[in-house]
Amino acid sequence: MPRPIPLLSKTGPNVLMSDIRSDHGGAAHRPVLLAEALAHLAVRPGGTYVDATFGAGGHTSAMLATDGATVHAIDRDPDALAIGAALRDRHGARLHLHHGRFSDMERLLGAAGVERVDGVLMDIGVSSMQLDQAARGFSFLRDGPLDMRMGRDGPTAADVVNSASEKELADILWRYGEERRARAIARAIVRARRENPIDTTGRLAAIAEEVLGKPRKGAKHPATRTFQALRIHVNDELGELAAGLAAAERLLKPGGRLVVITFHSLEDRLVKRFIAERSRSGGGSRHLPPVERPAPSFIDIAPGGVTPSAEELAINPRARSARLRAAERTDAPAHDAVAARQAGGRR
Repeated sequence: MPRPIPLLSKTGPNVLMSDIRSDHGGAAHRPVLLAEALAHLAVRPGGTYVDATFGAGGHTSAMLATDGATVHAIDRDPDALAIGAALRDRHGARLHLHHGRFSDMERLLGAAGVERVDGVLMDIGVSSMQLDQAARGFSFLRDGPLDMRMGRDGPTAADVVNSASEKELADILWRYGEERRARAIARAIVRARRENPIDTTGRLAAIAEEVLGKPRKGAKHPATRTFQALRIHVNDELGELAAGLAAAERLLKPGGRLVVITFHSLEDRLVKRFIAERSRSGGGSRHLPPVERPAPSFIDIAPGGVTPSAEELAINPRARSARLRAAERTDAPAHDAVAARQAGGRR
């Protein structure tokens, strides 16, 4: 049975928020599920932790509030690391900033001489900082260039929208946005780009509205799924997440904690399946031969996941779709290492 995780006292998050002031001159950043993330991560003095998605630095600041804890913060967005420089000035050698993708966390930490860690936190998806900047092109609420690149490299969303075939666009919208009218929106995009290239968020949002209708009060904006799908495709977010989870499994010490916060069902299902697979022991149907499985590499310590409290939702409506899942590393080998060893033995 997993051990129960005590949450921080009500004063905990308030004290921590005073430490998480904005170091980039804006409003204070509110990390989602902060108290719950810290409780499941179990940050301790002398421990080494990875904030795999640094963003505006809120979760990193909270971890560093534990005296003696060291944090290796990773972000593919150079703007985020510029914010981190001020935080590093405050915490010195206890904070290490790494520019790159969290799927590459083993190499990034290895270059810093770190082979194993006590915890990995992954807060998946686009950051509030990116959403709030029209020039980044993530939001249909702010007209700007249709970019959506987290790392400012590679093809933009405009490149995809203006070059992909109608079938490719429909597949992207269906697979990554679960958009039921994917084909109709793809047709409308192809029709619109024949007149002029689609290069702004406002124009793409208007196309989605033409197909789905104007936004209704209290309902999701009709462009929500289209923007989500393009962003996930442009940044290979699901591929990054799968690779990042496997990297965390290899990096964590026995007893180390993995905490993942997701914001939509595609991400959450991937994390849920990963933890279920890694925490499952042998077995199978009673009508079939026993299934040989690697020893469990994780224990699920948040069965069913954790969602924001009503109090947090009242303060931060953007947290409404968030779900936290967490697991504790066992001393069993990582599953991919076992699979590789078994494959080698069969050759």
